[in-house]
Parts: sequence; C-alpha cells; structure tokens
Amino acid sequence: MAYFTLKVGPNDMTFKGSDYLLHFALPNFYFHCATAYAILRHNGVEIGKRDFMRRIA
Repeated sequence: MAYFTLKVGPNDMTFKGSDYLLHFALPNFYFHCATAYAILRHNGVEIGKRDFMRRIA
C-alpha cells in the first residue's frame, strides 16, 4: 500500500493513495468546479449542463 505526505500550510498530511483521491483530491476538484460555475452564473454568463457535456453526434 502506498502512502505519501503533503505539506499543507504548516502541517503535514499523510494519506493512503485511495484516501487521498476519495477524501481530498476529488472533493477539492468538485468544490472548485462548483465555485467557478457559481461565479460565472452570478456574473451573467449563460452556462449550463450542455456546456460541460460532450456533444453527441
């Protein structure tokens, strides 16, 4: 099992690979996507689900 340590501010955080992915990386990614979406919508950009989905032929 692979473990690794990240320096987050003054703290060190040690993760197992799957824990990092499921409990740190993915939630962080989705938080930033949702926040960017909210900022764009707040500023009047007409963006929706179709802008994130691949075009279907």
